[in-house]
Amino acid sequence: MEILRCEHLCKQYGTGNACVKALDDVSFSVEKGEFVSIIGPSGSGKSTLLHILGGVDRPTSGKVFVNGTELHSLKEDQLAIFRRRQIGLVYQFYNLLPVLTVDENIMLPHLLDGHPKDQGRLDQVVAEMGLADRRNNLPSQLSGGQQQRVSIGRAIFNHPAIVLADEPTGNLDRRNSEEIIRLLKESNRRQKQTLIVITHDESIALQADRMLAIEDGRITRDERIRIAGGEFS
Repeated sequence: MEILRCEHLCKQYGTGNACVKALDDVSFSVEKGEFVSIIGPSGSGKSTLLHILGGVDRPTSGKVFVNGTELHSLKEDQLAIFRRRQIGLVYQFYNLLPVLTVDENIMLPHLLDGHPKDQGRLDQVVAEMGLADRRNNLPSQLSGGQQQRVSIGRAIFNHPAIVLADEPTGNLDRRNSEEIIRLLKESNRRQKQTLIVITHDESIALQADRMLAIEDGRITRDERIRIAGGEFS
């Protein structure tokens, strides 16, 4: 079942001689439950692509469908609601609110959506992220790896259709990087949650079911590594 499709995405900055094409006619689709990695050098357009897939940025032209909804046909308030419910975002620099505790940061999208506190779900996510002894800590009281686990917990709390991670290990050492990828893979496997990870680390990219390479704003490679669920193709 197709969960995401992008059609002829283009993103341009500037005009005339100063025009830069960050994305140049990008099209692909992703199946429900797939783990897809996207690799490419700095400036290749991979982060721009992820931000457009997540509804954080808008394309110059082209379309993105998530669960059958065309993202960029939505008004800003509609898009904000759709993101909270359907898309989980994980960033390299965590993007946690410094005045909120671990519990509060994890629950934030749920509460912003007008739902009452779901203590059972919160306890489950905190346990899965290994943060049971840090629940009342502020981000400044956490290590980088712990902050990224909070970010992942926040991203998966609402059972989104898709989780997008932009260089989630780029600010971490090897041990913490391995733990973060393990947690993302566990969520992908256990909840059949579609996962797209932007990375410059090919060893991480090769853990995915499928790997896309992007260069100069264009998809240059689309390689099946293993069948979704873990078997090599």
